[in-house]
Amino acid sequence: MQKIKQLNPEHFELECTTVWSFARRGNWATHNSKYRGNWAPEVVRNLILRYSKEGDYLLDPMVGGGTTAIECKLLNRNLLALDINPNAIELTKKALEFNSQYNPKIDIRLNDSRKLPMLKDKSIDFILIHPPYADIIKYSNKQIDGDLSNIHNLDKFCNEIEKIAVELYRVLKDGKYCAILIGDTRRDKMYQPLAFKVMERFLRVGFELKEDIIKHQHNCKATGFWIKKSKEYNFLLIMHEHLFVFKKS
Repeated sequence: MQKIKQLNPEHFELECTTVWSFARRGNWATHNSKYRGNWAPEVVRNLILRYSKEGDYLLDPMVGGGTTAIECKLLNRNLLALDINPNAIELTKKALEFNSQYNPKIDIRLNDSRKLPMLKDKSIDFILIHPPYADIIKYSNKQIDGDLSNIHNLDKFCNEIEKIAVELYRVLKDGKYCAILIGDTRRDKMYQPLAFKVMERFLRVGFELKEDIIKHQHNCKATGFWIKKSKEYNFLLIMHEHLFVFKKS
């Protein structure tokens, strides 16, 4: 087991507006920012506390560095943690090597979330998903068949996301929620509203939009370099993401 200096955040307040900003990302338990693109534990904690209760069965179909799994262990939520990348699976297992006052069931599996054969219809209480933003960060360099982070074409990316959304809708219980954090990008110097394209796919399969939360991005890699480019070529840096919360009626 890993030695933990601080098991839970010292000062935590539930967010109550549609703009979230965490200038200093949490480092309690085994959280760290080494896994590129992983979401802040403050985001996950807020979502879990708002949209689930102790003992619920949660799903993270793209667990990445294990942020959701850590928070579920701390907050007493059962979790099915999936990822298509074996490296993410190993990181998540390692991240859970600490003692907590709770012992929820956390099942970690290698899986492509376009298909969830291990789950019955309407069996999940809450879903959290933080997919790659197309190929902005490549996680496998085309070594893993089906890895969304290797898709450059945004329409193709959204087509694959829709397949996942269909499965998420199927396994989520009626009246429960699904949250997705997704950002935008630029192509050929023009702004591409990837988040809204993804939102449309979730609405298409039957979800209703409960919340659109704007998350302020901090400490983005190569920010200094891009500030210079922004002034030189007259474009604005994208410093926000959309956190959509959908409801299955």
